[in-house]
Order: sequence, then C-alpha cells, then structure tokens
Amino acid sequence: MNIALILSGGTGSRVGADIPKQYIEVKGQPIISYCLQTFLVHEEIDAVCIVADEAGQKYILEKSEGMTGFCEKFRGFSAPGATRQLSIFSGLEDIRKWADGEDFVLVHDAARPLLSAEMISQCFAAAKGHDGVLPVLPMKDTVYFSESGERVDQLLNRSNIFAGQAPEVFVLGKYYDANVRLLPEEILKINGSTEPAILAGMDIAMIPGEEQNFKITTRMDLDRFEEVLNREKM
Repeated sequence: MNIALILSGGTGSRVGADIPKQYIEVKGQPIISYCLQTFLVHEEIDAVCIVADEAGQKYILEKSEGMTGFCEKFRGFSAPGATRQLSIFSGLEDIRKWADGEDFVLVHDAARPLLSAEMISQCFAAAKGHDGVLPVLPMKDTVYFSESGERVDQLLNRSNIFAGQAPEVFVLGKYYDANVRLLPEEILKINGSTEPAILAGMDIAMIPGEEQNFKITTRMDLDRFEEVLNREKM
C-alpha cells in the first residue's frame, strides 16, 4: 500500500497572513487543496492521512466535501507535534494502526501545492529495491562553508551538493524505527524528513526534483504560485 502523509500543522507566519498559509485561498481553493486533490486522484495512492490541528481539521473537511476520491482514500487526521518531525512521527504512529510495515509512506507539505502526478509516480518507481526516495535539485550558486558565519573557510564542490524537496518516500516500518531511535531529544534537532533515515543507515535513492514544486514560505512565494496558476489558465 502507498500512503500519502500530508503535513498541514504549521502556522506559516512568514507569509504574513492572519491564517496558516496552507489555508489561504488562491483562485477559490485553499492551498492545501491543490496537492490533496493530486493525491486523491492518483492511481498509485491508496490512502491519505493529514496532520492538522482541530481548527484545520474542521476547515479541511468543509473544503473537501465532494472532492473526488476523498471518501475513498482519506483515512483520518493526526495531531501536530511541537516540531515538523514530531508531526511526522504523530502521523506515522496513527498510520501504523492500519498499515503494514512494508508499505510506503510518502511525506509531503501542504504548502507545496504544485506537486505533479509524474513526480509521485517517479518516487514510487525509484523506491523499488531501496528504503526510500528523495527528490533533489542541483545547486545553482557557488557554495561556501563557514565555521563562524563571519568568514569563508572553504569552497564546496556544488556538483556534490543538492537541495532536498518533497515528497519523500520511505518504507513505513524502517522509517518509524528510525524516528523512534531519536526520541525524546535528538528528534527535536531534525530539520528535514530524510535526516532520521540517513542517521539510521537507510538506503535512500535520489531522483531529480521539479523546479515548480516549491514550498510556499514567504509572500513572494505566494505571489509566484498565483502567477503559475494564471499562466496555466491562459
């Protein structure tokens, strides 16, 4: 089984709105609806779980009424944690109640609305024979290392440096165990979903990401998203 775990528990303060960014409506739909609908209609996604607080849960249910595939694939909400990784862990714990350890869980941010169906398929295809998959983008700029943050100590080879994206796919049982190993303190230091897998020695394959699959973090990102939708409509 392939399970999509959508993270929708963040506040999105850097966008400057009075509601979490994933619930801002763009072209008549909240941002989360764009990736949610992509998952619901994708033939390789068997189930969807969403991490959201109580207010978010109510809002999502209202906006998802009548959405194609929602009744068939939606398996429930999970409560958000104090950090992004603890929110993921909350979702994993709930998913394990009805899924098998050999199933794949795909972790995605509600604030990445331009996820393509092709990227989902590529992730699952690449996961065969591995413990997980991470889409990445090559670094375009010259990359430097600084110990102090005040002077350049080293020039890094940007051909060996990559920026991780979502969705990230993992074998459910192995990924859950990788997170458990970090409890209760080390998990608080995790910034990216794939970090626990790497620390646990899991075999994570890399595939090319998509430039359009950006995360909405700032008002500029929100404007960029609206521009993309306007172009597609034209």
